[in-house]
Amino acid sequence: MQLLKPGLTAKATLVVNDTHTARRMGSGAVDVLATPIMVALMEEAARKSVDPHLEQSNELSVGIALDITHKAATPVGMSVWAEAELLKVEGRKLTFGVKAGDELEIIGEGVHTRAIVNRDRFLDQARKKADNRL
Repeated sequence: MQLLKPGLTAKATLVVNDTHTARRMGSGAVDVLATPIMVALMEEAARKSVDPHLEQSNELSVGIALDITHKAATPVGMSVWAEAELLKVEGRKLTFGVKAGDELEIIGEGVHTRAIVNRDRFLDQARKKADNRL
């Protein structure tokens, strides 16, 4: 984690297709970019900005909080992007400024928080939880 300093940035992009729409995702009734897809793009950008800088091969970052707005619709066929900038490092907690846009305007923005975890312990907890299902 020594290499993680505020200012790291990354970008993620996609072209909106039918699988990315609110109607298809179940988050709305129209054929425009679904908010969950925009959120995933923001998380991807944040992850891409820090994961290459983690010290150990068994460390990764996972999303733990989001506070975003989605303020403009993007139709099928249009390109969208998300950018993340690491704003603060507090131990294993990382805070990012995130924004997303399409070919014409900013469509969303906010704050995203990630935590650095040990991959093996994280997956072991998930397996134990699955094993303890009723």
